[in-house]
Amino acid sequence: MSPQSPPNRSENDEPTWLRPLLKGLFAIEDVTVGAMGGRAIRVRGRFLIDAAEIHERLAPFFRDKGGTVLLRREKGQDIIFFVRGLAEPAPNNRWLPVVLAVITVLSMLFTQALPYYLPELSLAGLVDGLRATWWFTPSLLAILAAHEFAHYFTARHFGVAVTPPYLIPFPLSPFGTMGALIRMKSVPANRREMLFIGAAGPLAGVLVAIPILFVGLSLSTVSPLPTQGGYTMEGNSLLYLAIKFLAFGRLLPSGGEDVFLHPVAYAGWAGLLVTSFNLVPAAQLDGGHIASALLGDKSRYLNWIVIGGLLVLGMQWPGWFLWAGLIFFVSRVEVPPLNDVTPLRPAEIAVAVLLLTLFVLTFTPLPLRSVA
Repeated sequence: MSPQSPPNRSENDEPTWLRPLLKGLFAIEDVTVGAMGGRAIRVRGRFLIDAAEIHERLAPFFRDKGGTVLLRREKGQDIIFFVRGLAEPAPNNRWLPVVLAVITVLSMLFTQALPYYLPELSLAGLVDGLRATWWFTPSLLAILAAHEFAHYFTARHFGVAVTPPYLIPFPLSPFGTMGALIRMKSVPANRREMLFIGAAGPLAGVLVAIPILFVGLSLSTVSPLPTQGGYTMEGNSLLYLAIKFLAFGRLLPSGGEDVFLHPVAYAGWAGLLVTSFNLVPAAQLDGGHIASALLGDKSRYLNWIVIGGLLVLGMQWPGWFLWAGLIFFVSRVEVPPLNDVTPLRPAEIAVAVLLLTLFVLTFTPLPLRSVA
């Protein structure tokens, strides 16, 4: 089932180019023609040289024949798949990102202005609300843009086809948006590429969120908490607590007082929260890609641990139930890199550990709490 089968040869015959191609690279134990539903040749055996070098040598040869080379390790055995056919990325929709961006900006603006509008249901109240809260929208958009464009340009650097960033409008969210996303239309070549594509977004996002939060806190005030209920308190991550301590010289809330957030500070806090959401180490989230790059196939077990943990946390904040369900359904689709054998190097492992540390620092067990 070679992409270019010689005349008078059956599609089920081992192609003549296979063994000469793998000589000195791979010790062949057996060959299965017609794997993956007839689309692939599976070669099992043992790598004779570094797997990364093998993939670098084989990939161009088979790409010229219109196919893709995958390296896997299953049950302690090295496997090479020669898959017929190249996945051609579909062209990007030029207008969809623009339309979604406009809708998302409007959703964010009106979601923040709504508390001012509701008491009177008047145009004047809406205008007052927009004047008071409009800074939230560009501040959070700056964080989301840094996050998604870091993914985008890192993927493009490695030659991975991706969509442009899509903002997701969601007026029922406290922020008016569910954030943003890009979709990979081709597969990273190895775990290293997967790691850096996954890590770029959270790192860029948090580097923008922290100064925005500091600026916002400088515009905020520390005041006594209301004696009556009817308000919502934002949750505290370790990083958010530390930044408030640096800004005000004490832990907050404490002594019946807390910081009343300026819209810019609220956007900075939301940016840290979005970072932690993305770094949850499961499924197709950024944290899931990082975990997959670090652990390989073993990362699928981490999905179940994360889902179980989120279900427990859902007893305190129901939003975690939604995340657990989302991860459950998305985790059924696994897209490992083409070379899923070569492990990360020590410096790359350090990057993965750094991102895991960032997840711990930004994770907020109870993101929002209503005080009755």
